This record gives sequence, structure tokens and C-alpha cells, in this order.
Amino acid sequence: MARSLDQAASGTLFGIALNYKGLLDSRMDEFQQAPYQKPPVKPVLFIKTPNTRNADGQPVVFPAGVERLQPGPALGVVIGKRASRVSEADAMSHVAGYTIVNEFSLPEDSYYRPAVKAKCRDGFCPIGPELVEASQVTDPNALTLRLLVNGEVRQENSTANWVRTIPQLIAELSDFMTLNEGDVLITGTPEGRVDVKPGDTVVVEITGLGKLTNTVVAE
Repeated sequence: MARSLDQAASGTLFGIALNYKGLLDSRMDEFQQAPYQKPPVKPVLFIKTPNTRNADGQPVVFPAGVERLQPGPALGVVIGKRASRVSEADAMSHVAGYTIVNEFSLPEDSYYRPAVKAKCRDGFCPIGPELVEASQVTDPNALTLRLLVNGEVRQENSTANWVRTIPQLIAELSDFMTLNEGDVLITGTPEGRVDVKPGDTVVVEITGLGKLTNTVVAE
């Protein structure tokens, strides 16, 4: 069963960077250099602020004065009940359901410290079109994601390639902060981000969740 996102996903939007194995592997040489010295050992978090919220069918603004804009297909996990210091074994009982997220960003200089200026522009986080209840998704850790630009598939990956599964993410995050009903975990975008321009129609498809469609417009 699918239901409206308006109330179900009205909380904080927590993004997880570097949660696809291919993306992490592609940056491994960089992580051996200063100032990092080693790859991250905990989830790399960022927040999509409330002004970034956007919806299916709505425009995404290509900001004036920037050179590149990149969409980011991701599975959104909607928290259904308060989670504090939850075990992996119990984590899925805190999930209300799933939705599609397109995590737009300007190109990132640092995956360790995602930049607010790149991540948090107005309308940079379309979500939708609806919430699909957890009981309707057999295995969220084995879903195909596709990004299409003007009808052409530009990215394709699977949640089977996550670094951390949903139970692992909920357990690790809830160990140091409470996740509340309505919060959304943006579980990561895969390697191979592409550039889009004004006039482009951008679609994210995820198995069993439908598709999220937005058009890029000039500021």
C-alpha cells in the first residue's frame, strides 16, 4: 500500500555519503592521502535542510553562477517510530516504508565533509511520489535504481551494492542520536554522477516504488 508523504516523511532528511561500494572504492586512493590517511570507519552524514524539500513533478532550479548540477538517485527510508540505541536485529521494526529521493548537488570537493553550499540549495531534494509501506517491499537491500535524463538511462545500480544496509545504518546512527518518526534516511547515491542542464527532464526509478520526475529550469 502506498500513502501520502506529507505527514509520514515530514522530519529531518539525513543523507549518507559514500554508501555504495563502487563509489567508496573509486575514492580509496584519495583517502590514503592527507588529511584523511584512511577511509571513513563510520557513516559520513550530512543533512538536507528544510528549504531543499521538493516534490514529484516540480522544477529544480539550476542556480545562476554555477557551472554544474548533478542529480543523485537514492532510496529514502522513512522512520515510523522513535529509534534510540536500536540493535540491528530490531532496526527494521522502526521503518514505516520507502520512497524515492533525488539528492541534487553541486559537484563535491570533499566526501568527508559534504558542503552545505553544494547540498542545501532551494529545492535540491525532491522526494516522492509516495510512501510505499515497508510490508510491501520484500527486500529493500536488493532494489534496482535508475537515473534517466530525457529518457536515456544515465545511471543504474542496486542497493545490493551498499556499504551499509538499512539495519546497520539505523543501528549506527541511533547509537548517538535519536531518529524520530517522519525522519528520512537518504541511503546514498551510487558512483557515476552525471551533469544536467536547464530543460532536462530527470527521472529516478526504483523497483516497486515507481518513478520521481523533475525538470531542471534556469534561475
